Amino acid sequence: MLFDWLLGLFSQDIAIDLGTANTLIYVKDRGILVNEPSVVVIEENSNKIRSVGHEAKKMYGKTPKGIKAIRPMKDGVIADFEVTQAMIRDFIQKAFDRSSFIRPRMMVCVPSGITAVEKKAVIDSGDQSGARQVMLIEEPMAAAIGAGLPVDEAVGNMVVDIGGGTTEVAVISMSGMVYSKSVRVAGDELDEGIIQYLRQEHSLSIGPNAAEQIKIKIGSAYPSHEEDSMEVTGIDRSTGTPRTLTLSCGEVREAISEPLQAIVASVRDTVENTPPELIGDIVQQGITLTGGGALLRGLDSLITNEVKIPAKVSPDPLLCVVHGTAKAVNDSKLQKKVVVN
Repeated sequence: MLFDWLLGLFSQDIAIDLGTANTLIYVKDRGILVNEPSVVVIEENSNKIRSVGHEAKKMYGKTPKGIKAIRPMKDGVIADFEVTQAMIRDFIQKAFDRSSFIRPRMMVCVPSGITAVEKKAVIDSGDQSGARQVMLIEEPMAAAIGAGLPVDEAVGNMVVDIGGGTTEVAVISMSGMVYSKSVRVAGDELDEGIIQYLRQEHSLSIGPNAAEQIKIKIGSAYPSHEEDSMEVTGIDRSTGTPRTLTLSCGEVREAISEPLQAIVASVRDTVENTPPELIGDIVQQGITLTGGGALLRGLDSLITNEVKIPAKVSPDPLLCVVHGTAKAVNDSKLQKKVVVN
C-alpha cells in the first residue's frame, strides 16, 4: 500500500478511449496526447509491428504481400489481444518520455454490453502495457460525464454514443445507469452499407477508406435543402478497370438507411424501457449525441423525428468519452460510483 502511494506521487494517471476506429489517450495535467486510428501494420510471418496509428491507416488496403494492416479492435472490444497490447504500448510510449515513465493507473472505457471475458482481455492488455492498475468505465457513462450532463443528480440524462464499432444508448441518474443498450452497429456498418450499395447498384468496388470519405463528405441521415454529390472512383466489377461515377447525397442516405434504423431502434427501445418518472426530464433536457457518428449530418433531426424527443449533438462529440474518462480517473469520489470492474 505504501509503495502504491509513493508511486502515485510520481506517476501520471491516464485515461484511454480504446475505440474500434480511434484510440485517444489523456494524461493527467497534460491533456490529450494521443489521438490516432486504431490500426496496426504487421509482418505476417514474424508478427513484427511495422507501424501504428496514422501511418498504419495510410497503408490500410494498400500493403504488399507478406504485410497486412489490421484493426485489432472489433465492435468496441479486443479482437486480437497481442496486437492490441502492442498498439496500446506504442501509444503510451508516444505519450510519455520513456526515461521518466512510472507505471500509471489507467482507466479504459468499454461498451456497456461487454462480457466478462472481454473485460478481462482489456484489463490484461492494460496490465501488459505497463499499468500498475487498470479500471474500467462504461462508454455511455464516460460520454455523459464528458458532455457535461448532470449525471450525479436525481434527474434523467439520456446519451447516445455512436463510435466506430458500437452504439451505446443509456439513461443515467444519480451516477448510475438506469437502463442501457449496446448494439454493434455504428460507423463501420455505415461504411459497409456504402460499399455494398455501390457494389450492388453500380457494380463498383471501393475500399473502406473511400467509403468513410464518402460518408464524411456527403453522408446524411435526413434530407436537407442542400443535397451534395461527389465523384467516386473504383473498380468496375464487370471489366476489372477503373471507373468514376457521380454519387448523390440521396443515394448515400439510401445506402446507410438500414444501420441508421438499427441505431434509431436502439434509442426507441431505451425510451420505452425508461421509468416514467425520468421521461419528463429527458424530454425537457433532450437526447445528447456523442461520438464520431454524431457528426453525420441530420442524425439529430432523424432521431428527433422518429423518437419524438429533441436530440442535440454535444460540443466536441469526438472527445466526450476520453474527457469523461479523464474526469473519472482524476476524481476518487466519482471513481467509486462509476468503475465497473
